[in-house]
Amino acid sequence: MSFETTETTADRTATADNLPLAPGRWALDPLHSAVNFTIRHLGISKVRGRFAEFDAELVVGETLAESAVNATIALASIDTGNPDRDAHVRASDLLDVERRPTMVFRSTRITGSGEDWTLEGDLTIGDVRRPVSLAVEFGGVGAFGESRHAGFEATGEIKRSEFGLTFAPGLLGEAVKIQLDMQFEEPGAGGGQEGA
Repeated sequence: MSFETTETTADRTATADNLPLAPGRWALDPLHSAVNFTIRHLGISKVRGRFAEFDAELVVGETLAESAVNATIALASIDTGNPDRDAHVRASDLLDVERRPTMVFRSTRITGSGEDWTLEGDLTIGDVRRPVSLAVEFGGVGAFGESRHAGFEATGEIKRSEFGLTFAPGLLGEAVKIQLDMQFEEPGAGGGQEGA
């Protein structure tokens, strides 16, 4: 198994009209992707966590207007490194994952060029949908075995009360910071790699 970066100037030159990626549906490489978050505790420190179960796709069109990013995250897969706390957060008096099983993102607009992009879309948690904006850094394209992968880092912030998540005021902060590290595999690739 080998990993070889085959990035060229052409690979990294993305214009305001298109990404330097082959058109089609780029599937998520879950082994090299992560959904992380940070929230303040008591206003004096931060609790960091992640969601272990998620899926996403990047649909590349001929232009940015024809391109889209969609993602679904299983809220029950929350992991803050403390099983007892995670079980409490999943409960009906907090996150209530039975009523809110997923968090879903659907992009509405992609703008930018080069390495810096903005991804706008609608985020739905339970029955509440709100617009969000993510700053995206395009890491480029590299070869992984028989396939080519594109890498992205996206960051943003949401206010949890806007999604009806008003539990534990004063204990937990209002703002939730999001960091997404995503790799997508080129359409028609030879299949994902294991382990590395």
